[in-house]
Amino acid sequence: MKLMPVGTRTVAVAAAGVLLAGCGGSASKGGDGPDPKPSGSAKQGSRAADGKKTGKPDAKESTLPGALPGAYEFTPNPARVPKSADRARKLTRSAALGEADWTAGMVRHAPYESGGSWPVLPDSCVWTRSALPSGVLDSFTRRLDIPARDGRGRVQGAVTVTVHRSVAGADREIKDTVQESFRCPRQELGGGQRLSGLMSLQFDQKDVRNADASLFEAGKYTGPESGGIQDYVWTKSRIGPVTTAVSVKGAKGYQNSDLLRIAAEGGAKVLYRVELELK
Repeated sequence: MKLMPVGTRTVAVAAAGVLLAGCGGSASKGGDGPDPKPSGSAKQGSRAADGKKTGKPDAKESTLPGALPGAYEFTPNPARVPKSADRARKLTRSAALGEADWTAGMVRHAPYESGGSWPVLPDSCVWTRSALPSGVLDSFTRRLDIPARDGRGRVQGAVTVTVHRSVAGADREIKDTVQESFRCPRQELGGGQRLSGLMSLQFDQKDVRNADASLFEAGKYTGPESGGIQDYVWTKSRIGPVTTAVSVKGAKGYQNSDLLRIAAEGGAKVLYRVELELK
């Protein structure tokens, strides 16, 4: 069993609070909220009208305005779940955030969009790309930056939406992602960009309010014009067979808490847009 360093554990716990609090309510009920391991509460579940367990955690709804739901209860409409690559491409491009969708002042990164390929992390820990696996219908990324201003550097953000052929395939992506940080705590992104000190944490299902599964990753980032070693945060979530990922590379003048809020806002909005595509 690999133990998580205290510092990373503290960041991960704080991130969980920021990311979940960033919801502001259930996205499935029209909120603007962000981004599993079965838990005891998930095993118990609630009961349907016929008395059988649904497999969902027992929800304890609060009557307070803006309160988080007791459990994530959104179920995709089977008729809206993409079965073809064409339909998947429509979903990924509709759900991915543009410069006017994430946070105020964002601009397009160059390159802005990429899709139709799959990231691969070999034993060298240097990221490469390959053709989409047979179990993936489409994967699409948009990159957005907060420009340098007022003595602060340029923050780089990215949003990726992926449609799998099955829920099992999407869930496997979540689980594989957690293992990648243990296998490669130092990673090369290309173009002189490097990540180090990476650590992933998959949230317990009972703590996730706006997706079927979510994870958080944190580390350090260096690259051209980064101004030195900066914080790096990344989240990935799953709704049915669709996964979303939001990454934020820090810059001079930004605290880790700033990046967490930016990631939470982006994660909230892209998950809500995925729900709109699947409802």
